[in-house]
Amino acid sequence: MAPRVARRYGVRPRRLVNCAAILATLLCVAFPGRASADPPIRLLAFGDSLTAGYGLAPADVFPVKLQARLKADGYDAVVLNGGFSGDTTAGGLSRIKWSLQDRPQYAIVELGANDALRGMSPVVAEANLDKILARFRDAHVKVLLAGMRAPANWGALYQYRFDAIYPRLAQKYGVPLYPFFLDGVALDPTLNQGDGLHPNARGVDVIVARIGPAVERLLPHPTGR
Repeated sequence: MAPRVARRYGVRPRRLVNCAAILATLLCVAFPGRASADPPIRLLAFGDSLTAGYGLAPADVFPVKLQARLKADGYDAVVLNGGFSGDTTAGGLSRIKWSLQDRPQYAIVELGANDALRGMSPVVAEANLDKILARFRDAHVKVLLAGMRAPANWGALYQYRFDAIYPRLAQKYGVPLYPFFLDGVALDPTLNQGDGLHPNARGVDVIVARIGPAVERLLPHPTGR
């Protein structure tokens, strides 16, 4: 209502503004869910090709299927695809600043498979992951660390040293650990693509089903938001 019209009907502009404020307050009380809804949870899936979805249709990649599961379970969450095919732990460390620009509140860290496949030093891989977890901590992002296991071809000592990285870092940073990202999928030809390394669509379903409960424990329960 314009000031001139307001005066014609005997209502002063200042009183009109006050009436509008009171009406807005009443609407907030009467319809709290409609007046101010919480924004969705922002969960970053930060990893390599296993996260990015190498060889898969867009609808079959891990972040998309995980988001669908969370929504089906009542979580209002957006799962950001922070996967980059071929990434080592060093590659993840080099791009974490860029990934944090998406302002995630939570993150799944899935890195190390390419380090292990190439026989890279477990000491270096651990140092990189240590810095990645520190960056998330400093950004106040709550993390679920997804472990990886070294292939047998590098020998038992290498396997032991590499596999020990994840529980040690989870303890250091006080973050939950999902021991093996490919649990139930690795080495099963029916759940992997032809290269034997990357899960197919059915394999992603298994990963989501198995890691899903750990992800949901990381997030605030829907009834508590």
